[in-house]
Amino acid sequence: MATFDEWLDAYDVVYEALPAQSDHACPNCGHRTLRMVFNARPGADVGYVSFWCDTCLEGISVSRAPIPAGATVRSTDKPVEERRPAIPNYRLAT
Repeated sequence: MATFDEWLDAYDVVYEALPAQSDHACPNCGHRTLRMVFNARPGADVGYVSFWCDTCLEGISVSRAPIPAGATVRSTDKPVEERRPAIPNYRLAT
């Protein structure tokens, strides 16, 4: 399993590419299937981030992250089961 610091390095690369999709490799499995979704109240400029790999289902969560223009944001005003896009149940790196 990749370390939390390795995930933070990947997070920085993917975050800097937003709103474009990044083809950066997963620090855990090497696949280029990293996903980043922000969760926040509508109109907020900060939120928490789910960052994971769709292939190995590992990743990290970051709180109080600035939300860049064009980023994918799920509304925390909706019930969890209605929030889109769906975020898989991934393992958190420690």
